[in-house]
Amino acid sequence: MVRDHFYPSFCSSMGSTLYFRFLGQAVEPCSTDPTYRGSSQAESLDSFVVVLVRGKLRGAAILNEAHQRRPYGKVMNSSKHHRKAAKESGEDAVVGRIQRALSTSGPPTSLRIGIADDAAVWRPSSGRETVLTCDWFLQGSHFLLDLHPPYSVGWKCLARAVSDIAAMGAEPRCFLMSLALPASLTSEWLNEFLRGLGAVSQKLNCPAAGGDTTRRDQVLIHMTVVGECRRGRAILRSRAQPGDAVFVSGRLGEAEYGWRLLQRSAHRITAGDPRLRKHLYPQPRLGVGAWLAERRLASAMMDLSDGLSNDLPRLCQASGTGARIEARRIPRPLLAKVHTQKFDALSLALHGGDDYELLFTVSPKNIPRVPRRIAGVPVTLIGQIIQQKQILLIAEGGKETLLQKKGWDPFKT
Repeated sequence: MVRDHFYPSFCSSMGSTLYFRFLGQAVEPCSTDPTYRGSSQAESLDSFVVVLVRGKLRGAAILNEAHQRRPYGKVMNSSKHHRKAAKESGEDAVVGRIQRALSTSGPPTSLRIGIADDAAVWRPSSGRETVLTCDWFLQGSHFLLDLHPPYSVGWKCLARAVSDIAAMGAEPRCFLMSLALPASLTSEWLNEFLRGLGAVSQKLNCPAAGGDTTRRDQVLIHMTVVGECRRGRAILRSRAQPGDAVFVSGRLGEAEYGWRLLQRSAHRITAGDPRLRKHLYPQPRLGVGAWLAERRLASAMMDLSDGLSNDLPRLCQASGTGARIEARRIPRPLLAKVHTQKFDALSLALHGGDDYELLFTVSPKNIPRVPRRIAGVPVTLIGQIIQQKQILLIAEGGKETLLQKKGWDPFKT
């Protein structure tokens, strides 16, 4: 049984960091002179230059199409698909198709030059800090070609990266994508992938800035997202204090529930099934993060990508604290009656990954200011930060035990 087909791998968010290098990509700062007025001299200074590697993408941003729930088998089994791919497998042809798919004439953004040159030029907003994050999305580790529709692969590769931006209380501004794939997938599979990517790019107001392409026997996707937050307002995971309340957004374990259903019922379930929605089409909680940052209510925050049992200890370790959570308070999946004997809803909520909900803490004096819903998303108080450096779970019967880490870890089998 392969358990890691969709879980996130290591990613890093760097609030207010102005230099970033990863696998040959870099974001380098230039002057941010507030006197910028658009002169050619000022333009050469007041910008961020996003330096790319060989194989630049050319064009920027978004596709505005409804998601057509086309049977995935028709995409992969078409003989015309393979003949057409052979004609369009050259890099220039692939890059051109990506450019056309992600181009748009939308409203002006801080991206002054998108994927139309050797590098993108991005201008940070006045009074803002830059937030950077990156994320891998790999065939065989995070998705399977025979189970995951290419539209959902395109959607999810950006949505999960943007979740790190939400966890900082920031807003996304643009993204870079490095894409490796076999020539046999450069026709219909790539078309559907780009439709999904374009749709989520538009929904999140996060246009494409550039990237890189190459050929490989498996699909490898690397996303870098540039975001912004108000200066001094980035919410870190390292500032929780003993006595703070622990909150989560949404329901935990729904993505894991969907994944297990997809594995068990691959030929009897469709991508449009609502139980699969969170697994296939996650929604980064940008509204929740921005609301908390604007009001300075969260003392610490991070997103839940690897499961509560893995991520809560990370927040506590960064803050030098522990936590006590109550099983009865943890929001969990609503299981169909037929599945109540097969799945344990609490176990899914504690250990299931890929939810991309937010885990945050609030000081005791601010607890009354936290509503039951933020930006339309329910939030739930599940426990408290403690001084003792342990993660304790209070069972529904009242027994207190150490919470075991059983979430996703890419370095464990």
